[in-house]
This record gives sequence, C-alpha cells and structure tokens, in this order.
Amino acid sequence: MAGFWSDQRGLLCDDVPLAEIAAEVGTPVHVYSAPLIRERFRALDSAFAGRSHRLHYAIKANSTTAVVRELRSLGARADANSGGEIEVALRAGFTPDQIVFTGVGKTRGELERAVDLGLAAINAESPGEVDRIAAIAHAKGTVANVAVRVNPDVVAGAHPHISTGTASTKFGMSIPDAAAMLRDMARRPVLRIAGLHVHIGSQITDAGPFAAAVQAIADLARVVGTEGIRMRHLDIGGGLGVAYQPGEKVLDVEAYAAAVIGAVGDTDLELVLEPGRWIVGPAGALLTQVVDLKTRARGSFPGDTEEMTPGLFVIVDAGMTELIRPAFYGAYHGIEPVAPRAGAPIRADVVGPICETSDTLGRDRELPPVEVGDLMVVRDTGAYGAVMASNYNRRPAAAEVMVDGGTWRVVRRRQTIDDMLQWDE
Repeated sequence: MAGFWSDQRGLLCDDVPLAEIAAEVGTPVHVYSAPLIRERFRALDSAFAGRSHRLHYAIKANSTTAVVRELRSLGARADANSGGEIEVALRAGFTPDQIVFTGVGKTRGELERAVDLGLAAINAESPGEVDRIAAIAHAKGTVANVAVRVNPDVVAGAHPHISTGTASTKFGMSIPDAAAMLRDMARRPVLRIAGLHVHIGSQITDAGPFAAAVQAIADLARVVGTEGIRMRHLDIGGGLGVAYQPGEKVLDVEAYAAAVIGAVGDTDLELVLEPGRWIVGPAGALLTQVVDLKTRARGSFPGDTEEMTPGLFVIVDAGMTELIRPAFYGAYHGIEPVAPRAGAPIRADVVGPICETSDTLGRDRELPPVEVGDLMVVRDTGAYGAVMASNYNRRPAAAEVMVDGGTWRVVRRRQTIDDMLQWDE
C-alpha cells in the first residue's frame, strides 16, 4: 500500500511516521509519497496502453524539482505553462523534444526561448501568437513546431475559476477560427503543424465533457486532413478529477481512457495527455501543528442549538500561504490529527494564522479532541499546494519532504527570512 495510512504509531507516509518528520523539519511541511506518485502514473499510462500516447506531466500542478524528476524517471514528458516551467523541465532532465509549451500570453522572450530550443510543440492561442512565432523562426532560420489550442465551448462542470473550455474564457480559439489558423500555418514554411490542443478545465469528474472536447478536435483534424493538412498528435490536455471528500464520485482512469479513445475514433494521430492533479494530488499532504484553541459562540455553526457544546476555532501554523485552495475556490480537503486523542468529538473550524477571514482550511469539521501542540494533516495537497504558496504576511515558504523506500529526505528546504528579503533594496 502506497501513500498515507494509520497504525499504532499514528499517521504514516509509506511507513514513515509523520511525527518523525515534524520533529526534525518542523511545521508546516509538505510531505510527498514517491511510491504513490509512481503507482498513479503507471495506472494512467496502463489505461491508455492500447493506444499510441504520450503523458506530458503538467508541471503547474507541482513544480518542485524532485517531483518533476520523479515523473521524468517514470517515462513522463513535460507540459510547461511558462518560461520558468520550461527551465524547471530542463533542469529536471527533460530534453526539449519532450516538452510542450502551453499558456495564454506567452512573452516574446518565452517564444524566442521555445523556438531556440525546438520544443515538441508550442500550443498557440491566437493568430497573433502564430505571427510572432513565425517571425522568430524566420529570423533564426529554423522551423517551429506549433499546435493550435482549440476552445470547443464545452462546459466541464468544474469550479468556474478552473473551467477553461467555454467560449467566455480566455483560452484557445473557436473551431472555425482554429481551422483558419491551420490553413494559414500550412502556407508558412517556417512552421510545422504539430497537432491540435484542447484543455477544458481541472477537477472534472464526468466523462461527457472529455468526450465532447476530444470529439471536437478529432473532427477538426479529419476536416483539415481532407485539405492535405497533416499533423502528428491530438493533445487532449488534463483535468481528470480526484476525490477530495469521502464518498465523492469521480471518474476512474479506465472509464476516462475509454471515453477519450472512443471519441478519437479511427484517427491514427498520437494522443498527448497532460495529467497533473490526478497523479500528484493524493500523493501529498500538508503537516501542521495546533498553536491555539478558541471557543466559538453558540449559533455560529449551521444547526446549532443552545444545548449544544460551543464549537471551536482550531488554529494551526499552516494557512492560505501554504494551501490557498480552500480560500480561493472554497475547496474541501480532509483534515485529521496525526495521533487522534480519545474522547467525545468536537466541531471546529480549522483556521490558519493569516490576517484574513478567508484563511480557513476547513469549516465545521468533526474532529477528535485536540490540544495545543498536536499535529494535524491536511490531505490531498500534492497538487496546487506548495506550488501556489505565497509570502503574504512575510511568511517563509514551508519545507517539502519526499518519502521513498521507508526513508525520507528534504527536497526543498524551508525558506528563511534572509531568503525572502534578499531581493529588497
């Protein structure tokens, strides 16, 4: 069994007690399970085994170099959303032909770097971006690999902040406009059409939107193919959701693969996938310590009565600076003590130390009794946890630890005040 579980020693990560890590590294600290990363990558890869495909890990989900290197060692390729992520991919050992470059608003400097490197594909977002890529390639006397990002106007059902496939969003081009872009690109000798790209959002839990989006780009590839426009791949993006709450219904990888492969139909184009959250999300947890307890007034929880025990604020040393998802998206993450105490359960808001009311990691949770000094774990934080951290309130970034083979190591040291202030005049 890979990942996080409990025994008489408390909560463990791959047989390493989390309390041991906290004692040596301090809190807050992000902890990752290398075996679970490997297990989930291989499960997704196996689901597509019957179809020519490439898995390009979405670095934006977790860009810690050790995590990216682990994915490369498994045979993943890379999906970068910025010039910085391209450099992370290169430092992690990926070669340029293993990297696709996605993102709205690529700067000229980023495009010049991408063309110089000869990336596998630059996923172009607009005719203007294609013009800029072509001008750079012409000036450098080279040919750039370019794919067209399509906006299929598909509602994915995810949170509006992470839904990217509808016509109202800033991402990609409509199908008619994408077709016009392809025809224009085919006339430019400095451009090589790599394929079509679509990504409709994140944390998607139903097969329907995936199938509709993939069907749209497969049909477009067939249409332009009759005009002699050839390409190498269909990039279907990422977005496969994970279960953050107990009993939450999500799409398993076999059903996901079946929906995608069915929508592709008889096209022989290679599939490119950009998984991120599904692989690394459940493989990470945020370890934090209780620093204070405060009684909440009766009536402050839904359904309170005067006879009920007042609820609590459980104040911990991690907050929105370490995990912004609850504050930003209203996202749910499981929260539990590392070593549960005996006694009647309590009702509590688990909150951080940041000077914002939104700095709440979990509202109205039922927990075992807790005391100041207890260790708590916030689950499923391997994706969009440390990577979205900030120094708000001048808080240094948390340490990050990788567990593997019954041992652990620090893969990103805790930031110091001097680290944080080194750029200040």
